[in-house]
Amino acid sequence: MSRVPVVSLEGIHKFFGTVHALRGVDLSIDRGEVCAVIGPSGSGKSTLMRCINQLETISAGRVRVNGELQGYDERDGRFHVLPPRRIDAQRRKTGMVFQQFNLFPHKTALQNVIEGPIQVNRQRRAEAVRLGMGLLDRVGLSHLADRYPSQMSGGQQQRVAIARALAMEPEIMLFDEPTSALDPELVGEVLDVIKDLARNGMTMMLVTHEIGFAREVADHLVFMDQGCVVEHGKPLDLLDNPQHARTRAFLSKVL
Repeated sequence: MSRVPVVSLEGIHKFFGTVHALRGVDLSIDRGEVCAVIGPSGSGKSTLMRCINQLETISAGRVRVNGELQGYDERDGRFHVLPPRRIDAQRRKTGMVFQQFNLFPHKTALQNVIEGPIQVNRQRRAEAVRLGMGLLDRVGLSHLADRYPSQMSGGQQQRVAIARALAMEPEIMLFDEPTSALDPELVGEVLDVIKDLARNGMTMMLVTHEIGFAREVADHLVFMDQGCVVEHGKPLDLLDNPQHARTRAFLSKVL
């Protein structure tokens, strides 16, 4: 029996007006795999991730998570848009961590983490608190459970954002340049959390400019340019022996 990828992208196109942001992207991510996506600004990396999480509606193609078509039912060769409630249910299977932390400023770290389980999953508060404290401990912040975002550093806020996403028990974690808004000395503490998730088998897709980190942690490295997957493969192969001239040109400027 063939294994179903956690994420499968087939011929993904995305237009913003006349701008063709994604041009027929095919990609799959297996369970437990860490897929890192690199490329120049404007190459479609973040747009691709937002299409997986249905924050953007694809213009053509198919997105599947654990084999389930996202955003649509396909019947008799026609696509029918799912109602918002079903889209929301699908979206909960993909945890998203953004460049900006997007924490609720009026809630403590713990309150930020347990908001989703209580409000969306209808979890009892005591159970949510146990879950939340466990996740804050996992990201090294249980001692700051009662702090508000304004009382935490950027790296600490991003680690709370990771705990918040994990609280919904997603099938895959999506990281959209999670360290780009951080001061350089705070980058390491966030990357350490992502490394720990990788060691524990979390399926992840990571858009990053941290090439060394991608080399160390990723199982699968993708280089994008102008809305296309130019080249992909094992990180060591792609970084040390790129096959495409565009990949070589990009890496010559960032390595």
